[in-house]
Amino acid sequence: MPHEIIMPALGMAQDTGKIVSWLKQSGDPVRIGDAIMEVETDKTTMEVEAQADGFLTDIMAGAGEDVPVGQAVARISDNATGSGAPPPVSNPRQDENTASGDNLPEGQSIIMPALGMTQDTGLIVAWHKSAGDPVSAGDILLEVETDKSVMEVEAGHDGYVAAILAETREVVPVGDIIAVISAQPPANPFSRSFASRQPKGVNANSEAPVTPSIKAAPKPATQAAPPAATKAAKVVPSARVLASPKARRLAREQGLDLSRLAEQGIAQPYHVADLETLRALPPAAQAGVSSASNATPLHVSARVPASGCDDFIRWLADDGNIKLEPAQLWLRFAAAALRHAKQHGSDRLVLGIDRPNADTTRYADPDTTRPTQPETIDAETVADLILRDLTGTLLISVRLTAGAAPVLTMGRDDASYVLGLDFLEAQLSETEAIQFLTDFAERLQEPLRHIL
Repeated sequence: MPHEIIMPALGMAQDTGKIVSWLKQSGDPVRIGDAIMEVETDKTTMEVEAQADGFLTDIMAGAGEDVPVGQAVARISDNATGSGAPPPVSNPRQDENTASGDNLPEGQSIIMPALGMTQDTGLIVAWHKSAGDPVSAGDILLEVETDKSVMEVEAGHDGYVAAILAETREVVPVGDIIAVISAQPPANPFSRSFASRQPKGVNANSEAPVTPSIKAAPKPATQAAPPAATKAAKVVPSARVLASPKARRLAREQGLDLSRLAEQGIAQPYHVADLETLRALPPAAQAGVSSASNATPLHVSARVPASGCDDFIRWLADDGNIKLEPAQLWLRFAAAALRHAKQHGSDRLVLGIDRPNADTTRYADPDTTRPTQPETIDAETVADLILRDLTGTLLISVRLTAGAAPVLTMGRDDASYVLGLDFLEAQLSETEAIQFLTDFAERLQEPLRHIL
């Protein structure tokens, strides 16, 4: 049975999307996850994945054309010829108005956005505005739930809520109109259920047409509480691997198997950055029976008074006029402790610093360079250790699965540093991990003795 490919919603207040290019041609075979076209909104260009296996057929819009959200642009058929006669192109919003039995008020249409991979529908959790209320473009209009999270949707326009077209707890297909914002106060603002707009005999919560998957940046509805995991979670791989179109294409071009990330317990969906983790995995043929144990997430933690590090940095500033950031000192001590624990000798060590909402920076041999002038290197270089700095956040400690390299987390709880080392057995032995964290903690406690 043919599957329609519709113009997806890439933004909160998007009316149309422009087809930048078709990455597949009519008649080409496609598989689930293949990038089939590029779509542009006023803010970004994104690849759109196929959500069915088959052949791309019946292309109804060419590169450079603007297409209303929800309108069919092509089909995925069981054969390369397709139907041979594409249906007349209609405006889904006009059809929707006709089906509802009356016309919608004049204004800007707000549609159900696509907030995650493989999303066909969204559940309305709550409306923050009522019909007739004034709104500004940045006001939160409603909350929408996908299969992964609850996200806030902004109004996107200044004006008044002229119509609300779906009720709380209703499931609405991506691209359908859920509200209208008018420029002037509406004469007769109204609210109604999405179910009332469906043709007779159609279940409003029935399966929607196949919708291309889009990866959108989520905006959490509330501040998440600090993780309180007591045991590292093992993710059970599913039959289908979720990944961004770019990551999937690069993996295919480089001969990488994304399913191996799922086997290692690394959470989906995968992005380009996860390919580094994939490259660092041992060859499948060599992993053998021991691969499951080598992928077991392990954790070691410690608590160290911060006074030693604080006093040392203050002394350098007062007596030596040397300004040293705490992270520069941590890098030096972590590299020295890792070199000692793994007996690396003079081998090159690469460490990275990872901070929330910032790019990871890589440094070469920070224990052999001046602490104030560490040598930065290409951010794509595979690291031996990642130092995650949480001291500037409300988080004190986290326990996560390590990726391509062990992760040393630095948190601060008033007068103490809270240290956590997440690693896999294939990266560090238990003896090496304990020796590393003990050595690092001792250096933090008495910086001057170890510097000298």
